[in-house]
Amino acid sequence: MSEMRTPGWTRQEIRELRKLKTPTHIQAYLNELSYNEASSAMSPRHVMREQSAHCFEGALFAAAVLRFLGHPALIVDLAAVNDDDHVIAVFRANGLWGAVAKSNTTLLRFREPVYRSLRELVMSYFEMYFNVKGYKSLRSYSRPVNLARFDHRHWTFAEDDLDYIGDYLYEIPHIPVLQDWKKVRFQKADPDLVRACFLGAKEAGLFKPR
Repeated sequence: MSEMRTPGWTRQEIRELRKLKTPTHIQAYLNELSYNEASSAMSPRHVMREQSAHCFEGALFAAAVLRFLGHPALIVDLAAVNDDDHVIAVFRANGLWGAVAKSNTTLLRFREPVYRSLRELVMSYFEMYFNVKGYKSLRSYSRPVNLARFDHRHWTFAEDDLDYIGDYLYEIPHIPVLQDWKKVRFQKADPDLVRACFLGAKEAGLFKPR
């Protein structure tokens, strides 16, 4: 069965995970979690127990559940300037890319699997990725990282901090979304879109731009 791909879940956890039958269900679960404004990096087991996560913890949780469903546990780091980075869990369906994500904003969450390439998927976030002043901030992205590389450290169930995964994301090469930023002057995001983006956001968890 699918849960045997990640041995270590308790019976109670498996009962809960079996309710998350699709990436859409995973996204709905993440949306119901409270947003964690702390600088922690806790495991999927901890997220389930505390019912709280920020984007990095949400991506780790989503990747773990995607693996439970039979997908590889893949995450992608979206790197920004004058803003927080964002981490998404990615998956493929019928050869196309989609994403699941926890966010303190309304616009950086789920993406349907309709994108032909990882770059197409990442660029679907570009217009929606801005700080509280409306400055469009996405600059680069990593290739998918398979979290199986950290299985020897039991990242899915660990009680200690998973900062080492964040450090790895910071250190690996990133692909720029645009080669020459000096030639482009971006318009700020529409004020109505900015208001919609931060609707219901937990203020303590928002990046304070310069």
